[in-house]
Amino acid sequence: MSFIQTADGVDLYFEDTEEDGKPIVFIHGWPLSGSMWEYQVGPLSEAGLRCITYDRRGFGQSDKPADGYDFETLGNDLAVLLEELDLRDVTLVGFSMGGGEVAEYLSRHNQDRRVTSAIFVASVVPFLLKTADNHNGVDASIFAEMRTGLRTDRPEFIAGFVKTFFGVGVLTSPVSDNMLAANCQVAMLASPIATIACIETFSSTDFRRQSQKFDVPTLIIHGDADATVPIEPTGKAAAALIPGATFKVYSGAPHGLHYTHRAKLNADIAAFVTGGQVALAAE
Repeated sequence: MSFIQTADGVDLYFEDTEEDGKPIVFIHGWPLSGSMWEYQVGPLSEAGLRCITYDRRGFGQSDKPADGYDFETLGNDLAVLLEELDLRDVTLVGFSMGGGEVAEYLSRHNQDRRVTSAIFVASVVPFLLKTADNHNGVDASIFAEMRTGLRTDRPEFIAGFVKTFFGVGVLTSPVSDNMLAANCQVAMLASPIATIACIETFSSTDFRRQSQKFDVPTLIIHGDADATVPIEPTGKAAAALIPGATFKVYSGAPHGLHYTHRAKLNADIAAFVTGGQVALAAE
């Protein structure tokens, strides 16, 4: 097992395929862990790309401190990982909440140009919360209900959340029952403190101003059937703000498109990272 230690003494678990190809660092969504990237790491590493995943503090196999769940601290954690592994010419891939770490890193840590491109997948960037100047955002009451659900019956809340995450409905079931159960198990490994604290972080952090200053090639991918992180205040808004960003909308894709649309996503990541030199089948 491999760990790096953050500036405040927190051990973060990471995995590194150590290929010689261009490095990709994957940042996971809430409330999962780096293991969510299983269906990206396999095909992309087989194609010769170096894939690094890690567990955010409070989640997966990383330490679970009582604090440090703001994006400034989480961005610092990501910076330590890149520095400790001495990664260069990096592509950051941030899913959902993980997009916040990508935005934070690009805003404050990329002076030495370790990161040369970024991919936001179903990301909360630039701003998820509904406010007077963000009419398409999600109402604060939804996040309050999430916190109440977690405090009342965390397993029950997680089970329902995972179904919405993957787009499971009365007439739709794009993933197996075992896949749902496995994701519930991963989510339950997270610290209850971290799980609740991160809701405030991913819902209320506003990256609109910073997004306009990102200066690396950027790919934005979002599903138009995402009921967890709606596309209007996030994917579409990010595409309008980030200079020169490429925006790809996956028709019918739920939030968990890293699995439901994995072949298409892998093909888009490989093509973007390598400038089209690595082509993977999209179906």
